[in-house]
Amino acid sequence: MTAPTARNPRLGEIAGEFAAVPDSERLTLLLEYSDELPDLPERYAGQHDQLERVVECQTPLFLAVEVGSDQVVHLFFDAPREAPTTRGFAAVLHAALDGLTAAEVLATPPEFVTQLGLADLVSPLRLRGLAAMLARIKHQVSEQAPR
Repeated sequence: MTAPTARNPRLGEIAGEFAAVPDSERLTLLLEYSDELPDLPERYAGQHDQLERVVECQTPLFLAVEVGSDQVVHLFFDAPREAPTTRGFAAVLHAALDGLTAAEVLATPPEFVTQLGLADLVSPLRLRGLAAMLARIKHQVSEQAPR
């Protein structure tokens, strides 16, 4: 585990959770995460024009990032239930990053996506979608966080 991941206990816990299960059970764990993805709040429901589409994802995935005046980040995702892998990736990022400060989110290492140990279980295209989600989140945070 890299030092930046160690600074965010949630990232470490989630990476550790995936590392603790055999390869054959990692996809099941990801699918369990997909069930935990919160629904969009009413203000975003059906409002894809207010969300950013992550075009690198094979499945339509939309996200919104809000950074409060207290610098706390809140993440919102819209991914179809028929796409459990994409929903699982969104749920992992939500569990890892929602409620952190802007600085903590921006410090998230890009290699976090490889620390989940899914490279041999999902296509490189899907992993690129996960990496793109993280990059979009960090971009939106950097745009919104006061300097």
